[in-house]
Amino acid sequence: MTPTEKRLATHHPDKHDPGTVGEATWAVHGGNHVDPATGALRGPLVMANCYRLPDDPATMDWSGAGELMYSRNGGFNQHALETKLAAMEGGGSAIAFASGVAALHALFFGLLRTGDHAVVSTVGYEAVWRLLGDLLPKRYGVEATFVDITDHDAVRAAVRPTTRLIHAETIANPTTAVADIPALAEIAHAAGALLTVDSTFTPPPVYRPLAHGADLVVHSLTKYINGHGDAMGGAIIGSHVLLDPIRADALVDVGATLSPFNAWLIMRGSVTLPLRMRQQQATAHAVAHYLAADPRIAFTAYPGLAGHPHHALAQRQFQGNGGVLSFALDGPPDLQNSFVSALRVITSAVSLGHDETLIVHVGTDGRAGTEHYPAVFREYGHLRLSVGLEEPEDIIADLATALDKVMP
Repeated sequence: MTPTEKRLATHHPDKHDPGTVGEATWAVHGGNHVDPATGALRGPLVMANCYRLPDDPATMDWSGAGELMYSRNGGFNQHALETKLAAMEGGGSAIAFASGVAALHALFFGLLRTGDHAVVSTVGYEAVWRLLGDLLPKRYGVEATFVDITDHDAVRAAVRPTTRLIHAETIANPTTAVADIPALAEIAHAAGALLTVDSTFTPPPVYRPLAHGADLVVHSLTKYINGHGDAMGGAIIGSHVLLDPIRADALVDVGATLSPFNAWLIMRGSVTLPLRMRQQQATAHAVAHYLAADPRIAFTAYPGLAGHPHHALAQRQFQGNGGVLSFALDGPPDLQNSFVSALRVITSAVSLGHDETLIVHVGTDGRAGTEHYPAVFREYGHLRLSVGLEEPEDIIADLATALDKVMP
C-alpha cells in the first residue's frame, strides 16, 4: 500500500467536523446546514427579530444566547457564523458583533473593571487608543499603559499587580510591525493576565493566535473574512469560560448585535477566504518587492521583505506575510495625493481586505499614537495598500504608470 493509500484508508472526513477536514473544505461547509423546510443547500437568510418560544418558557434564560429567542441575543444566521468562526480559529466559542470596533469595545468592557490595568501596543487601530486611552479610563477608571509591544522588556516593565490584560495586533496597522504572540503570552500568563490579539490582518489560515498562547482573538469581519466590501461585522473568539460573560454583558445588554443580513453576507464571503488569502499574499509579495526596488519610493513596510525588522519572526509565525503594505513616495504630502489621484486600477478608500485593491493616504497629522510610529512614517506619512484579487501585473503597472506621471 502506498503512503497515499494508507492515508486515505484512515482518513474519514466529515464536512460538519472541522477536525477531520482541511482549511478550504471547512471554509465551504463550516456552520452551514441544509434547510429542512426547502432542501436548499445553503442555510437561508432568516430576517426575524424573534423566534417562537417553547410551550413552557418559564425555565428559559431571557438573557441567554443558547436558544433562538430574540435576535439581539443571537439569531439563526449569527449562530451559524459563530460556529464557523470558532472552528476556523480553533476556539471553543465565538461572538459576532455589528462591527470590529463593537467587538473591541465588548472585549475591553467585558474583561476590565474599575482599577484594572491593561498593557496595550502603541501601534494599532485608532479606536483602541480612544477606548483604552480616553473613554474607559475617564468613565470607568480603567488604566492603560501603551508600549512598544515588540519590546518585551518594555512590556514586562509596564506590567503591574493590577494588570489584567495585554493587547496586541499582529500584523499591526499601519506599520506592519509583527507581535511575537508566544512571547507575549508567556509574559501575560506569568503576570496572571490575559493576552488578547487583534488578528484582522492575519486571518486563518495565515495565523491562529489561540494555538500560540493567546486567550482571545478579535477580528474585524468587515475586512478579510467577508472580503467583498459589502458587509460590516466583528468577532471575538476563544473559550466558553471567557466569552460567556462577554456575551451576556456586552452583546445582550449593550446590544451591538450583528444583523442577520450581514451575518449571511459574511458567511457567504468567508467561503473563499483561503483562496483569496493565497492570491492576495502572493500579489502583495510581488508588489512590495517592486516598490522596494524603485528609488522614488522612500520606504516600503511589508513583513515579507528581508529588510523588515520583524521579517524572521513573520516567517516563523505566519503562513505568509499578509496582504497589506505601507509605503511612501520620496516627497511631500501633495505628491502622495497626486500619486493616488493618478491611479486607474487601484481605488482610494479606507478599508482593507476587499476583493479590489484599496489605497489610502494618511499624513503626519498627529493623531493619537502616531508619535510612536517609525521615523519614516512620521516624516512622510504613509500610503496603506491593501492588495486585492486583480491580476498582479495590472496592479504593478498601475503603480508604475502613476509613479511615472508624478515623478518622471
